[in-house]
Amino acid sequence: MPFQFIDYAVQDHVAQLTLNRPERLNALHADTLHEINAAMDQAEADTDVRVVVVSGAGRAFSSGFDLKAQMEQQPEGDAVWRGILELDFHTTMRFWNSPKPTIAAVHGACLAGAFELAMACDITIADEDATFGEPELKFGAGIVTLLLPWMTSPKQAKRIILSADDRIPAREALAMGLVSRVVPTGHHLSEALRTARSMALMDPHLVAQTKKALNQTYDIQGMPTALRMALDIDHTIESHGSPDKRAFMDVARERGMRQAIAWRDARFAKAQDGGGA
Repeated sequence: MPFQFIDYAVQDHVAQLTLNRPERLNALHADTLHEINAAMDQAEADTDVRVVVVSGAGRAFSSGFDLKAQMEQQPEGDAVWRGILELDFHTTMRFWNSPKPTIAAVHGACLAGAFELAMACDITIADEDATFGEPELKFGAGIVTLLLPWMTSPKQAKRIILSADDRIPAREALAMGLVSRVVPTGHHLSEALRTARSMALMDPHLVAQTKKALNQTYDIQGMPTALRMALDIDHTIESHGSPDKRAFMDVARERGMRQAIAWRDARFAKAQDGGGA
Protein backbone atom coordinates (compact mmCIF):
# COMPACT_ATOMS: atom_id res chain seq x y z
CA MET A 1 0.00 0.00 0.00
CA PRO A 2 1.22 3.59 -0.62
CA PHE A 3 2.29 5.62 2.40
CA GLN A 4 2.32 9.39 2.86
CA PHE A 5 4.23 9.89 6.12
CA ILE A 6 6.62 6.95 6.08
CA ASP A 7 8.70 5.16 3.47
CA TYR A 8 8.73 1.36 3.33
CA ALA A 9 11.00 -0.90 1.33
CA VAL A 10 12.28 -4.49 1.53
CA GLN A 11 15.74 -5.64 0.44
CA ASP A 12 17.92 -8.57 1.48
CA HIS A 13 15.17 -9.86 3.82
CA VAL A 14 15.18 -6.52 5.70
CA ALA A 15 12.16 -4.21 5.87
CA GLN A 16 13.25 -0.60 6.14
CA LEU A 17 10.64 1.72 7.69
CA THR A 18 11.59 5.40 7.48
CA LEU A 19 9.68 8.11 9.34
CA ASN A 20 9.24 10.78 6.69
CA ARG A 21 7.96 14.10 8.02
CA PRO A 22 11.35 15.87 8.10
CA GLU A 23 9.75 19.33 8.10
CA ARG A 24 8.23 18.40 11.51
CA LEU A 25 11.28 16.48 12.77
CA ASN A 26 9.23 13.31 12.08
CA ALA A 27 6.73 14.12 14.82
CA LEU A 28 4.37 11.19 15.33
CA HIS A 29 0.80 12.23 14.62
CA ALA A 30 -2.15 9.82 14.28
CA ASP A 31 -1.78 9.30 10.52
CA THR A 32 1.90 8.44 10.93
CA LEU A 33 1.08 5.97 13.69
CA HIS A 34 -1.57 4.27 11.56
CA GLU A 35 0.93 3.98 8.70
CA ILE A 36 3.56 2.50 11.03
CA ASN A 37 1.06 -0.15 12.12
CA ALA A 38 0.14 -0.92 8.52
CA ALA A 39 3.83 -1.27 7.62
CA MET A 40 4.42 -3.55 10.59
CA ASP A 41 1.41 -5.67 9.53
CA GLN A 42 2.96 -5.91 6.08
CA ALA A 43 6.42 -6.81 7.39
CA GLU A 44 5.12 -9.44 9.79
CA ALA A 45 2.96 -11.08 7.09
CA ASP A 46 5.79 -11.12 4.54
CA THR A 47 7.81 -14.35 4.79
CA ASP A 48 10.62 -12.64 2.87
CA VAL A 49 11.09 -10.15 5.74
CA ARG A 50 13.22 -11.37 8.62
CA VAL A 51 14.26 -8.10 10.32
CA VAL A 52 12.70 -4.61 10.57
CA VAL A 53 14.82 -1.43 10.69
CA VAL A 54 13.19 1.89 11.65
CA SER A 55 14.91 5.25 11.06
CA GLY A 56 14.07 8.91 10.46
CA ALA A 57 14.47 11.12 7.39
CA GLY A 58 16.09 14.54 7.59
CA ARG A 59 17.77 15.99 10.68
CA ALA A 60 16.39 13.67 13.36
CA PHE A 61 14.91 10.30 14.23
CA SER A 62 11.80 11.92 15.74
CA SER A 63 10.80 14.64 18.19
CA GLY A 64 8.07 12.38 19.62
CA PHE A 65 4.28 12.49 19.62
CA ASP A 66 2.97 15.53 17.75
CA LEU A 67 2.08 18.36 20.15
CA LYS A 68 1.10 20.66 17.29
CA ALA A 69 -1.60 18.19 16.24
CA GLN A 70 -2.87 18.13 19.83
CA MET A 71 -2.88 21.92 19.91
CA GLU A 72 -4.99 22.06 16.74
CA GLN A 73 -7.40 19.27 17.67
CA GLN A 74 -7.81 20.16 21.37
CA PRO A 75 -8.87 16.65 22.45
CA GLU A 76 -11.08 16.44 25.53
CA GLY A 77 -12.80 13.70 27.53
CA ASP A 78 -11.96 10.24 28.83
CA ALA A 79 -12.93 8.31 25.70
CA VAL A 80 -11.08 10.60 23.30
CA TRP A 81 -7.90 10.51 25.34
CA ARG A 82 -8.16 6.73 25.79
CA GLY A 83 -8.21 6.34 22.01
CA ILE A 84 -5.23 8.66 21.51
CA LEU A 85 -3.10 7.01 24.18
CA GLU A 86 -4.01 3.47 23.15
CA LEU A 87 -2.82 4.19 19.61
CA ASP A 88 0.42 5.73 20.93
CA PHE A 89 1.05 2.80 23.27
CA HIS A 90 0.10 0.07 20.78
CA THR A 91 2.33 1.53 18.06
CA THR A 92 5.35 1.74 20.37
CA MET A 93 4.90 -1.81 21.61
CA ARG A 94 4.57 -3.20 18.08
CA PHE A 95 8.37 -3.13 17.93
CA TRP A 96 8.76 -4.95 21.26
CA ASN A 97 6.06 -7.54 20.55
CA SER A 98 6.83 -8.20 16.90
CA PRO A 99 7.94 -11.80 16.30
CA LYS A 100 10.62 -10.40 14.00
CA PRO A 101 13.70 -8.58 15.36
CA THR A 102 13.46 -4.79 15.29
CA ILE A 103 16.34 -2.31 15.06
CA ALA A 104 16.16 1.45 15.58
CA ALA A 105 18.75 3.52 13.69
CA VAL A 106 18.87 6.85 15.50
CA HIS A 107 20.38 10.23 14.69
CA GLY A 108 19.59 13.72 15.92
CA ALA A 109 16.69 14.15 18.34
CA CYS A 110 14.99 11.05 19.71
CA LEU A 111 12.59 12.32 22.34
CA ALA A 112 9.49 11.39 24.33
CA GLY A 113 7.32 8.91 22.41
CA ALA A 114 10.06 8.42 19.82
CA PHE A 115 12.56 7.58 22.58
CA GLU A 116 10.04 5.04 23.87
CA LEU A 117 9.71 3.56 20.37
CA ALA A 118 13.51 3.28 20.07
CA MET A 119 13.68 1.56 23.47
CA ALA A 120 10.95 -0.85 22.37
CA CYS A 121 13.15 -2.03 19.51
CA ASP A 122 15.34 -5.04 20.20
CA ILE A 123 18.49 -3.17 19.19
CA THR A 124 19.11 0.59 19.08
CA ILE A 125 22.07 1.91 17.12
CA ALA A 126 22.78 5.61 17.58
CA ASP A 127 25.23 7.90 15.91
CA GLU A 128 27.38 10.33 17.87
CA ASP A 129 25.02 13.26 17.37
CA ALA A 130 21.91 11.49 18.70
CA THR A 131 20.17 13.05 21.70
CA PHE A 132 17.64 11.27 23.88
CA GLY A 133 15.21 12.26 26.61
CA GLU A 134 11.77 12.38 28.17
CA PRO A 135 10.66 16.07 28.31
CA GLU A 136 6.98 15.28 28.90
CA LEU A 137 6.66 16.68 32.41
CA LYS A 138 7.92 20.07 31.19
CA PHE A 139 4.89 20.13 28.87
CA GLY A 140 2.50 19.11 31.64
CA ALA A 141 2.08 15.66 30.06
CA GLY A 142 2.62 12.14 31.36
CA ILE A 143 4.61 9.20 30.00
CA VAL A 144 2.70 7.00 27.56
CA THR A 145 4.95 3.91 27.47
CA LEU A 146 6.94 3.76 30.70
CA LEU A 147 9.76 1.56 29.42
CA LEU A 148 12.62 3.56 30.89
CA PRO A 149 12.68 1.85 34.34
CA TRP A 150 13.02 -1.50 32.54
CA MET A 151 15.98 -0.29 30.48
CA THR A 152 18.15 1.38 33.12
CA SER A 153 18.47 1.76 36.88
CA PRO A 154 15.66 3.21 39.03
CA LYS A 155 17.85 6.20 39.92
CA GLN A 156 18.55 7.03 36.28
CA ALA A 157 14.93 6.47 35.19
CA LYS A 158 13.60 8.73 37.93
CA ARG A 159 16.24 11.41 37.27
CA ILE A 160 15.47 11.51 33.54
CA ILE A 161 11.68 11.46 33.85
CA LEU A 162 11.19 13.63 36.94
CA SER A 163 13.66 16.27 35.75
CA ALA A 164 12.32 16.00 32.17
CA ASP A 165 15.86 15.58 30.84
CA ASP A 166 15.82 15.87 27.05
CA ARG A 167 19.52 16.32 26.32
CA ILE A 168 21.08 12.93 26.99
CA PRO A 169 23.99 12.46 24.56
CA ALA A 170 24.47 9.15 22.79
CA ARG A 171 27.52 8.09 24.81
CA GLU A 172 25.69 8.72 28.09
CA ALA A 173 22.68 6.78 26.80
CA LEU A 174 25.01 3.90 25.95
CA ALA A 175 26.51 3.90 29.45
CA MET A 176 22.98 3.72 30.91
CA GLY A 177 22.01 0.79 28.68
CA LEU A 178 19.49 2.81 26.66
CA VAL A 179 21.16 2.10 23.32
CA SER A 180 23.06 -0.93 22.05
CA ARG A 181 25.87 0.77 20.17
CA VAL A 182 27.15 4.23 19.22
CA VAL A 183 28.71 4.74 15.79
CA PRO A 184 30.32 7.72 14.02
CA THR A 185 27.98 10.45 12.84
CA GLY A 186 26.17 9.47 9.68
CA HIS A 187 26.77 5.72 10.05
CA HIS A 188 23.71 4.80 12.14
CA LEU A 189 21.63 3.49 9.24
CA SER A 190 24.41 1.65 7.43
CA GLU A 191 25.41 -0.08 10.68
CA ALA A 192 21.79 -0.96 11.45
CA LEU A 193 21.33 -2.45 7.98
CA ARG A 194 24.60 -4.35 8.26
CA THR A 195 23.45 -5.81 11.58
CA ALA A 196 20.03 -6.61 10.13
CA ARG A 197 21.46 -8.41 7.10
CA SER A 198 23.61 -10.54 9.39
CA MET A 199 20.61 -11.43 11.57
CA ALA A 200 18.57 -12.24 8.45
CA LEU A 201 20.98 -15.08 7.62
CA MET A 202 19.83 -17.01 10.67
CA ASP A 203 16.86 -19.39 10.81
CA PRO A 204 13.86 -17.02 11.24
CA HIS A 205 11.93 -19.53 13.37
CA LEU A 206 14.91 -19.89 15.70
CA VAL A 207 15.27 -16.11 15.97
CA ALA A 208 11.53 -15.60 16.61
CA GLN A 209 11.43 -18.25 19.32
CA THR A 210 14.55 -16.86 20.99
CA LYS A 211 13.09 -13.34 20.97
CA LYS A 212 9.93 -14.78 22.53
CA ALA A 213 12.00 -16.40 25.27
CA LEU A 214 13.84 -13.15 25.95
CA ASN A 215 10.60 -11.17 26.17
CA GLN A 216 9.07 -13.73 28.50
CA THR A 217 11.78 -12.86 31.02
CA TYR A 218 10.21 -9.40 31.27
CA ASP A 219 6.67 -10.80 31.19
CA ILE A 220 7.46 -12.92 34.27
CA GLN A 221 8.75 -9.83 36.05
CA GLY A 222 5.44 -8.08 35.35
CA MET A 223 6.45 -5.59 32.67
CA PRO A 224 3.19 -5.78 30.61
CA THR A 225 1.08 -5.21 33.73
CA ALA A 226 3.29 -2.36 34.91
CA LEU A 227 3.19 -0.65 31.50
CA ARG A 228 -0.61 -0.93 31.38
CA MET A 229 -0.96 0.52 34.89
CA ALA A 230 1.35 3.40 33.91
CA LEU A 231 -0.77 3.99 30.80
CA ASP A 232 -3.88 4.23 33.00
CA ILE A 233 -2.14 6.86 35.11
CA ASP A 234 -1.20 8.81 31.98
CA HIS A 235 -4.81 8.59 30.82
CA THR A 236 -5.90 10.18 34.11
CA ILE A 237 -3.29 12.93 33.70
CA GLU A 238 -4.20 13.75 30.10
CA SER A 239 -7.98 13.46 30.37
CA HIS A 240 -8.06 15.79 33.40
CA GLY A 241 -5.47 18.17 31.97
CA SER A 242 -2.70 19.77 34.01
CA PRO A 243 -2.38 23.56 34.48
CA ASP A 244 1.12 23.39 32.92
CA LYS A 245 -0.20 21.71 29.77
CA ARG A 246 -3.05 24.20 29.44
CA ALA A 247 -0.65 27.12 29.83
CA PHE A 248 1.76 25.67 27.26
CA MET A 249 -1.02 25.02 24.74
CA ASP A 250 -2.43 28.52 25.26
CA VAL A 251 0.95 30.04 24.40
CA ALA A 252 1.28 27.69 21.42
CA ARG A 253 -2.11 28.71 20.05
CA GLU A 254 -1.38 32.41 20.53
CA ARG A 255 2.24 32.54 19.36
CA GLY A 256 2.99 29.22 17.65
CA MET A 257 4.73 26.04 18.79
CA ARG A 258 8.28 27.39 18.50
CA GLN A 259 7.48 30.33 20.74
CA ALA A 260 5.74 28.02 23.21
CA ILE A 261 8.84 25.83 23.45
CA ALA A 262 10.99 28.93 23.91
CA TRP A 263 8.60 30.09 26.67
CA ARG A 264 8.86 26.68 28.35
CA ASP A 265 12.67 26.62 28.11
CA ALA A 266 12.97 30.16 29.48
CA ARG A 267 10.73 29.26 32.42
CA PHE A 268 12.93 26.32 33.41
CA ALA A 269 16.19 28.16 32.71
CA LYS A 270 15.08 30.88 35.13
CA ALA A 271 14.36 28.29 37.83
CA GLN A 272 17.71 26.58 37.29
CA ASP A 273 19.46 29.94 37.66
CA GLY A 274 17.82 30.37 41.04
CA GLY A 275 15.21 32.85 39.94
CA GLY A 276 12.17 30.71 40.72
CA ALA A 277 9.48 29.41 38.36
